[in-house]
Amino acid sequence: MTNKTIEKLITQLLTELGEDPNREGLKKTPHRVATMFTELTKGYTTSRKQTVNDAIFNEHIHNMIVLKDVELYSLCEHHLLPFFGKCHIGYIPKDQIIGVSKIARIVDRFARRLQVQERLTQEIAQELQEVLNPYGVGVIIEAQHLCMMMRGVEKQNSTMITSSVLGTFREDQKTREEFMSFVSKAK
Repeated sequence: MTNKTIEKLITQLLTELGEDPNREGLKKTPHRVATMFTELTKGYTTSRKQTVNDAIFNEHIHNMIVLKDVELYSLCEHHLLPFFGKCHIGYIPKDQIIGVSKIARIVDRFARRLQVQERLTQEIAQELQEVLNPYGVGVIIEAQHLCMMMRGVEKQNSTMITSSVLGTFREDQKTREEFMSFVSKAK
């Protein structure tokens, strides 16, 4: 779908809502909304190769690596409203590490799609597992959903927490506990 098609649809939506798409404040809204949706869904057009590039390095490191508080912004696939929060990622390398900024780019690649938080968490973990083949991966997302906060049940102080654990993070309780202790430590 092209931006022009999205612009036409937004113009039609504004009309259906009882608005005048030609009034001063709305004249450029269809263009802005089309551009916004293209940006907020760029994860569909970004490949693994573009995201990871050549940032995998051979290192004989077998200790847990944790990246906390990676901001994420996504769109709920049920209402097209944003959800946002933090992602915490841990992995135990099997002789390969990844550039730290690439972890954040992996989060963005999957967050910049129409999503549910549960699947997003799993996709991030699975991507790291496939890219690095580590001993294990853990991903936790804490997010607030505007579809729940500003409509429906209108619960402004709710946070959803999801996790996905693979490999040793799933099989070994001590590994999982170590990851959880890193994630829960105060700043």
